[in-house]
Amino acid sequence: METTRETSAARDIWATIAAEARRESSLWRAALRPDDEQERVPVFSPLGDERFALGLETIYEGYLLHYGESRLFEAADRDARVLLGDYLYAHGLVRIAEHGEVAVVSDLAELLALCAGLRAEADGRPLADGELWAATVALLGQGDGALDDARAALPGDGDGAALAALAAAAAGRAAVEAALDLHRARAAA
Repeated sequence: METTRETSAARDIWATIAAEARRESSLWRAALRPDDEQERVPVFSPLGDERFALGLETIYEGYLLHYGESRLFEAADRDARVLLGDYLYAHGLVRIAEHGEVAVVSDLAELLALCAGLRAEADGRPLADGELWAATVALLGQGDGALDDARAALPGDGDGAALAALAAAAAGRAAVEAALDLHRARAAA
């Protein structure tokens, strides 16, 4: 998927996230940036199965509200950011669950838990949350334990090279590097 020009599928993702947030709450409606100030660029969903794109970008938008700069929202304060991020996490997971694949939901729940742990324990060490996102999305639902060793090593050394290599093998090096560059520009270290 191109990052310099919106495709119709990408437009649908952003329009759906925004429309549902508007309908869900006046607080979310007030936090939504004007269309011309939104950055409607998919980050990790191009690495995975297209049918999960809406759910993945919804979850990732929640992650950015918690730990970075949102593409679609500008919440009034930290509390609103956290609540909106939690709403988007839950809403994205519901979208993923609609596909009926428990392993995919489990992979994403593990991703969010590991990222929260990494951020809580970073203590000045490099943060490889982008690599964790890339590998998880690229291998989403495979359930063969491919991520287990790389995930287990991550908290100890903070090096995401093994995860990046797994993601590149599944989705291509250029696509992974593009996703990581976009993530680094948005997520706080």
